[in-house]
Amino acid sequence: MATLSELLRARTDVAAPDVEWLQLLVGDWQLVADLSFADLVLWVHSVEADWEAVAHVRPTTGQLVFVEDQVGRTAEPGRTHDLLDEAAAEQRILRVRQVQVVQEHAPEQSVREEYIPVVREGRVVAVMTRHTNLWTTRTPSRLELTYLATADALCRMVTGGEFPNSSAPTGLRRGAPRVGDGVIRLDVDGVVTYASPNAVSALHRLGHLGEVVGASLAQIVTDNVRELDPVDEGLALVVTGRQPWRTEVVAGGTTVSMRAIPLTEAGQRFGAIVLMRDVGELRRRERELMTKDATIREIHHRVKNNLQSVAALLRLQARRLPVGEARAALAEAERRVGTIAMVHEQLSAGFDETVDFDAIAQRGLGAVVEVSANGVPVRTVTEGSFGRLRAEDATSLSMVLSELVQNSIEHGLADRGGAVRITVARHPDERGTEVVDVSVEDDGRGIDPDHRPGSGLGTQIVASLVADLGGRITWEDVEPHGTRARFTAKLRPMA
Repeated sequence: MATLSELLRARTDVAAPDVEWLQLLVGDWQLVADLSFADLVLWVHSVEADWEAVAHVRPTTGQLVFVEDQVGRTAEPGRTHDLLDEAAAEQRILRVRQVQVVQEHAPEQSVREEYIPVVREGRVVAVMTRHTNLWTTRTPSRLELTYLATADALCRMVTGGEFPNSSAPTGLRRGAPRVGDGVIRLDVDGVVTYASPNAVSALHRLGHLGEVVGASLAQIVTDNVRELDPVDEGLALVVTGRQPWRTEVVAGGTTVSMRAIPLTEAGQRFGAIVLMRDVGELRRRERELMTKDATIREIHHRVKNNLQSVAALLRLQARRLPVGEARAALAEAERRVGTIAMVHEQLSAGFDETVDFDAIAQRGLGAVVEVSANGVPVRTVTEGSFGRLRAEDATSLSMVLSELVQNSIEHGLADRGGAVRITVARHPDERGTEVVDVSVEDDGRGIDPDHRPGSGLGTQIVASLVADLGGRITWEDVEPHGTRARFTAKLRPMA
């Protein structure tokens, strides 16, 4: 299904600032639906139809009205169409006390409908309809009466162009409070006039044991925050309900997330609601994950340091040997250990067990060329991208690339120089498994017929690693001269 912005761009002539306003409204209208115990539907003038529904939300606090989503529905000539026109033209809320709603897969329902103009800068840009299921005739509780009164105030703010509030902060950490988590109603002085049971429980967990209704929310919170507890600078704005802001309070061994929505009429604030949720357990788990992440990064860092120490010991040992096969073998071992160390260094800088392998490949190629070229001009060219890989795959692939590039330099370019071209293609196979195809090609002497690939230690290491990756490798001559090594590898899932 298309997003709201896509629907508005494709099917309406709504201006960009009005689209942003409607997105803000839809981003926050779950609050209105939950307080209203009602479905909300957003209607706009479309290019092909007079009125078309572009968004629909259901309440999480009560019985829904529409089983099927209303997005895409058009208002045919009749009662709904006329009331949408009237609400938009007169810029006032219209109410229909009771209508019968018949749906294909649901019983007939008695519903109250309200038509609420959505106003921005004095202009009606859409109409929001509110559909309340009149499924019971019992006397509503104080909670329901408070919620409905608050929802009515927010609907009047929508018609007055005062809700949603574009200055409200976004990007809150996980655990943002909703109506079901806890609601407090404040008067203009910040005194609590109503607190839902969940809100009272959250305040009790902060350490407040007295009455909540009739007390100042700011006083309740500040009395229970200790000097050592962190205090957000926006706390005062939230607990007094003066600004649409969000904060978290740490006290009593727990954390409570709070969000304030000032209630206004004709630009004058007459109160506020504060949503709150106990997120202590959520934050504790986040801290545990952060600790585990830090521990894993520290392990990778220490492994990298240990590998670099091993490489340094091999280098020192090699210097004590005369020039010959033994010294060359230790130098090869040092290079291989250093290649693995680079992977752990990259892992120690990240937050998960995946790495950007392109960065590792470039560093590794530079190190191989610097060690193996011996003053001969050699350049490397890379086409394509490896992307992010699991640590296990990154270690094996870095070793394979390092060995293949070194072979190209030592056996093809050592006496003449030239270029090594690495071509990468990553794609899913017929089973959906991620596969990487890699080609390492040089423009050197070509394959020596007396020493076919596979006889040396380096090529044996490569063949073994590629086999572990579920792939295969081949070598071939390149015209007019040169060698190409091609291999495939199956990658482990990222998650």
